[in-house]
Amino acid sequence: MSDYSETQTPELGRFGVWIGGRANPTPELAYHLETLGFGALWLGGQPADLDLVQRIIANTSALTVATGISNIWSVDAGELADSYHRIESEHPGRFIVGVGAGHPENQGDQALKPYAAMVRYLDTLDDRGVPLERRVLAALGPRMLELARDRSAGAHPYLVTPSFNEGARAILGASKLLATEQRVVLREDAEEARELGRPSVDRPYLGLRNYVNNLKRLGYSDEDVESPGSDRLIDDLVVYGDDAAIAARLGAHLSAGADHVAVQLVQESGLSGTEIAAGYTQLAGALGLPRDAGVQG
Repeated sequence: MSDYSETQTPELGRFGVWIGGRANPTPELAYHLETLGFGALWLGGQPADLDLVQRIIANTSALTVATGISNIWSVDAGELADSYHRIESEHPGRFIVGVGAGHPENQGDQALKPYAAMVRYLDTLDDRGVPLERRVLAALGPRMLELARDRSAGAHPYLVTPSFNEGARAILGASKLLATEQRVVLREDAEEARELGRPSVDRPYLGLRNYVNNLKRLGYSDEDVESPGSDRLIDDLVVYGDDAAIAARLGAHLSAGADHVAVQLVQESGLSGTEIAAGYTQLAGALGLPRDAGVQG
């Protein structure tokens, strides 16, 4: 396991959950995740006012909530800072601002220089009093990882394998947070797992050059990253198998240098709230999480 957990600033625990905005995470589901022993909830695609973050924190007692991520092209830095201070004043230490430059394909010419834009955005967060230790950067390439090291608590990389963590840790150093995202499908059959997990990788990510370029840096070939993705690529990006196999693959992130794994559970569409919650219960069991560990009172 990682040796870095004692030095991280945010209190995330080893495992959290990543849920995209389209999945419509609710405060009730967040409370369930907390009772299962997950340390953090990462919310994708959230607006600047962060009302959902505030409601989730109010409905839980210890769960850390983070944006994964707030896009610097669509979320005004000043509005984000105001939201941070509002939430921090009511629930100190429970919120992490995750920011990233998104995808050039979706932003037009303005996104051709994401590094410079991120520096300006962080300058505004500095000016508006958002502390370094309560923000993380979506970082894949070396320059953005260096910026995460110098201007934030650490990095929250998305769509990566454990091998990515070794290089990222070397850049970040021992004291910075490395919170990696990892997809999981609760299936033991490889074909069933690929059928369910492949679409979540293929579109949009195999059509976005920042992710494709990063996967190539990790050693995948042009054929691997061509839509809809080779079996080798999908098997590495979407964990499946029995409980022991899932726990081992997620633990590999920690062994390779991550402090925290934000697990994205890929489930069938159309499930009821009860069925969705049951999937997270199964996941927590596979990871051996202590039930009710985060609930107080």
